[in-house]
Amino acid sequence: MLDSEYRKGIVFAICAYTLWGFAPLYFKLLGQVSATEILIHRVIWSFVFVTVLMALFGGFSRLRQVLKKPKQLLMLTFTSILIAANWLLFIWAINNDHMLDASLGYFINPLVNVMLGMAFLGERLRKLQWFAVSLAATGVLVQLISFGSIPLVSLGLACSFGLYGLLRKKVNVDAKTGLLVETAILFPVALIYLFANVGGALTNFSTNELSLNLLLLAAGVVTTIPLLCFAASAVRIPLSVMGFFQYLGPSIMFILAISLYGEPFDLEKGITFLFIWGALVVFTIDMLYKRKAK
Repeated sequence: MLDSEYRKGIVFAICAYTLWGFAPLYFKLLGQVSATEILIHRVIWSFVFVTVLMALFGGFSRLRQVLKKPKQLLMLTFTSILIAANWLLFIWAINNDHMLDASLGYFINPLVNVMLGMAFLGERLRKLQWFAVSLAATGVLVQLISFGSIPLVSLGLACSFGLYGLLRKKVNVDAKTGLLVETAILFPVALIYLFANVGGALTNFSTNELSLNLLLLAAGVVTTIPLLCFAASAVRIPLSVMGFFQYLGPSIMFILAISLYGEPFDLEKGITFLFIWGALVVFTIDMLYKRKAK
């Protein structure tokens, strides 16, 4: 039974990170819609989709428990702002030919998580982890000094998602309930924006092509399914094992950006990626040593 659950966890992890990796294909299909409008649809239809899932499979009892705890609600308000900012930046990056920057951001994310764990959870970095973080920092510094630029999109995505993960860890609410509360908090803001733009692309469902309307409605599914797969995996396999799959998403994005969308992989990006990949190799070796020691 344990082996069966472990295998299910592996399958769910692969599904989650593969779906996240191919998500840019979906957002590219909405290239004619602004990032803000896509975000509004993502919030609205995620809220609707998760509510339907809760009605079908249960979970409102956990929601009632969260609603009785003001501290958890406050924390989820912060996480809703962070995830909305992350979604908006990600959508903008994909539809403005910055998919490589998005990929780099999610390659950096595990290293940001390590630093946040040290800063806020009292975790101590091992020697190899310090070396990995130093390599990543060197990659960013080389880009700053040699090319006079900072990968702001990459750092923004890595830090916003890292902080989101940290706060969600602290709030200790399951993925489905947490996402419902977060989208419920964002839902009124989305509606206000919607009604403020009556007559615009957001409210032109009657005049839009059916294919566009279906794509916009699919935003809830595209957002929710990978997150639920991730949650199903997290309860079945150790986080150390999950760590080996987290590079799947940004790797797929990287391949799509280079091969399908022809984004330029110049010397500047090449050097930064080289340092980040080196850092991730060291980071993975450290995880293997830790797992073997246990």
